[in-house]
Amino acid sequence: MRKADLIAKISEKTGIAKVDVLVALEAFFKEVKDSLKDGENVYIRGFGSFIVKKRAKKIGRNIKKNVAIEIPEHNIPAFKPAKVFVEQVKSSEKSELAIGAYDFDDDDEDDDES
Repeated sequence: MRKADLIAKISEKTGIAKVDVLVALEAFFKEVKDSLKDGENVYIRGFGSFIVKKRAKKIGRNIKKNVAIEIPEHNIPAFKPAKVFVEQVKSSEKSELAIGAYDFDDDDEDDDES
């Protein structure tokens, strides 16, 4: 699902105009980005957390020049889903169908008896 699909679904379910949904969604994205840029995590109960992870300083390698380079300590954005969210995804019909598509039993013994 892309952003346009998400906007269309929210607009359809709520009856709010697509333009207004777009403005609200863009404002949400901007606030999350600004908060993470300032080093503040964003917690949404039942959905997940947008967090800032710190990557330690490390030595990398430029393979073209065969030179060791120092990669400085830096922050990266990350998303950690809530336990409720993870459980909902695990128990969804699509995941059950995907698991059911694989035959984990070795019941092919009937073929070997011929």
